[in-house]
Amino acid sequence: MCADTPSHTPASTADYKDSVFLPETEFPMRAGLPAREPEWLAHWENIGIYDRLREKAAGGARKPFTLHDGPPYANGNLHIGHALNKTIKDMIVRSHQMMGFDARYVPGWDCHGLPIEWKIEEQYRKKGLDKDAVDIVDFRQECRAFAAGWVDIQRDEFKRLGITGNWADPYLTMDYHAEAVIAGEFMK
Repeated sequence: MCADTPSHTPASTADYKDSVFLPETEFPMRAGLPAREPEWLAHWENIGIYDRLREKAAGGARKPFTLHDGPPYANGNLHIGHALNKTIKDMIVRSHQMMGFDARYVPGWDCHGLPIEWKIEEQYRKKGLDKDAVDIVDFRQECRAFAAGWVDIQRDEFKRLGITGNWADPYLTMDYHAEAVIAGEFMK
C-alpha cells in the first residue's frame, strides 16, 4: 500500500444494520426444516388431510381421475428415482383433485419377484445356507415377511416426502385377495 493511499475502515456491521429500515416479522430467520418437518407431517396426519380431500369428492358428482401407478418393489430404502416418481404423481393427483375431479391415490407395492427373492438369497449366503436346501414354503414366508417390513419402511419414507394417499389400505401384490384375482385371471 502506498503511503499516500488513504486507508478506509468500513463502518461496523451494527451501524449499517441500524441505517436500513427492514420490515419486522415474527418469522424465524432460518426455516428450521429438520425440526419443523416432523411437526408438519404429524399435523397433516392428525387432521387427516387425505381423508378430508376424499370427503370433498364424496357423493359421486365429480368425474373420476385415475392415475395408474406402477408400484415399487418392497426391497430397500427409497432412492432419488422413487422420490421423483412419487412427488410428480402426487402433484398430478392433487392438481386434478383441485380442478374438481374425484382423484384418489392408493399406494401400492410389488411384493413378489426376483428383487425380493434375491435379497433373501443374499441373507442365506451370508449364513452359509443353500437356498435350494430350504423348504419352499419357508422361503416364501421369509420373502413375505421381508417385503412386509420394507412396505412399512417405504410407507414412512413416502410420507416424509409429503405424499398424500390412502396409506392405511395400500395395494399389495402379496395380499391373498390380489393373489386370488391374479390366479383367477390365469385360469380364464
